[in-house]
Amino acid sequence: TPLDFAHELFPDDLDRIMENVIRATERVPCAETAGVKRVINGPMIWSPDSNAIWGPVPELKNYFCCTGIIPGFSQSGGLGLLAAQWMIEGEPQYDMFAWDLARFGDWADKKFTKARVEDQYAHRFAIHFPNEERSAGRPARVRPAYEMQKEMGCVFGLNCGWEHPLWFSGTPGTTDTNSFTRQNWWEPVGREVNMLRENVGVIDISNFANYVIKGPGAFEWLDKLVANKVPTEVGRSCLTPLISVRGGVAGDFTITKVADDEYMMVGSGMAERYHQRFFNMVELPEGTTFEVATNRIAGFNVAGPKSRDMLKRLTNADLSNENFRFMRSRTIDVAGVECLAIRVSFTGDLGWELHCGEDDQVKLYSALLTAAADFGGGPVGGRALGSLRIEKGYGSWGREYSQEYWPQEVGLAGLIKLDKDFLNKDAYLKVKDNAPREMLSAFEIDAVNDADASGGEPIFTPDGTPVGRVTSGAYGYSVGKSLALGYANPAVAKPGDEVEVYILGKPHKARILEAAAFDPSGARLRA
Repeated sequence: TPLDFAHELFPDDLDRIMENVIRATERVPCAETAGVKRVINGPMIWSPDSNAIWGPVPELKNYFCCTGIIPGFSQSGGLGLLAAQWMIEGEPQYDMFAWDLARFGDWADKKFTKARVEDQYAHRFAIHFPNEERSAGRPARVRPAYEMQKEMGCVFGLNCGWEHPLWFSGTPGTTDTNSFTRQNWWEPVGREVNMLRENVGVIDISNFANYVIKGPGAFEWLDKLVANKVPTEVGRSCLTPLISVRGGVAGDFTITKVADDEYMMVGSGMAERYHQRFFNMVELPEGTTFEVATNRIAGFNVAGPKSRDMLKRLTNADLSNENFRFMRSRTIDVAGVECLAIRVSFTGDLGWELHCGEDDQVKLYSALLTAAADFGGGPVGGRALGSLRIEKGYGSWGREYSQEYWPQEVGLAGLIKLDKDFLNKDAYLKVKDNAPREMLSAFEIDAVNDADASGGEPIFTPDGTPVGRVTSGAYGYSVGKSLALGYANPAVAKPGDEVEVYILGKPHKARILEAAAFDPSGARLRA
């Protein structure tokens, strides 16, 4: 758009839309004789995903955007109200990440934006499907292992600009089929899940956000930021929530003490720029540095009951349970590659996250896959990870966790330590004793229509009373059940109760589970 273009209009040009004008007059006959008093021919504002570009710019101070609003009548009032809340109260009352400009980074350049806008405009009124991935503007950014994964028949998804593995077909050039029912990826994803649960799997986690905090004030800064106690011993890790301005859950992180004055923090990749706003709220102590290291760090999660035996082939480090316990970390050599190994896994199984320099990604990946093959293992994609975490009842930022929900509603209150200060502690104290409005719950669904829940499905009691909604859904391959995570009003339904989940507009009998569908005691994680 030219810099001097503001509210000007283009020249009248009815001829190019005359076919539609004729159809309009056929639909509304009086328009045929009413005449045309004025033609308004102006540009439409489009974003790469058709949603508004809205919110404060994280890299600037007091600079707020509210643009890219296509359906102005239906969105402008609401965005105006929530923009006022953000400016005056520090945060909107609702989770608005789908409109937040922080969902895009500098990877969303002019080339990407133009290609996505053209695709969005051309398919604005098309029917879209769960798990649909559009190819326009891609790839925007890739890791070194991208070509290797393509040769393995990997089908990729867009994740914060990255081409991220969703599933592996074994045949290069395979693409998703799309519909509302289970598609061509359903069985291969099931094989990946069962392979990991029975043997071992290698998951690319290079889409996670990585932060490195160094200096004499590293502990002090982190301790003022997050709600849990930050590790003080090298080799210790913790899981911690980040509290929002209104006392909700702004994020969740794994923090590891790497050296005396150095920490690594791992969080949601798609929320990297969103979280920058919170990081900016806590001043860095003198001599301390904060680095967004996502672009230079790659990672893999090696998980499954045979993961320890597999990794023993590639490292001399002692991985025994006695010397490398759950939530511990260590810098080790794996197949000649220096890695920060953290014993944690989003799969809910025995496993280690291995974080290495991006330049070593291919070398490490090749060695891991070669070793895994000897144990009946192989590559595992993001869709399988989604099934694995739902089996375990693990929430995910942007689906289960957001600023709208209080820690006591999502099961994170136990990770908040009130004997220390942290960001937005006063806001949390105001809500911590409130009774949960909804509770994050796991559901087992009788999926009789060859379709699993995917998110957004309403939940009712058998007599039609509203209960809540689904936030994530998948088939639990290792437990043989269709599963979902979602929110339930505890005043209406509790664990063990029968409910109905409406999938594709039809009620499906379901139950609120009293514990995770897979390994509710957590024994596998700590094996």
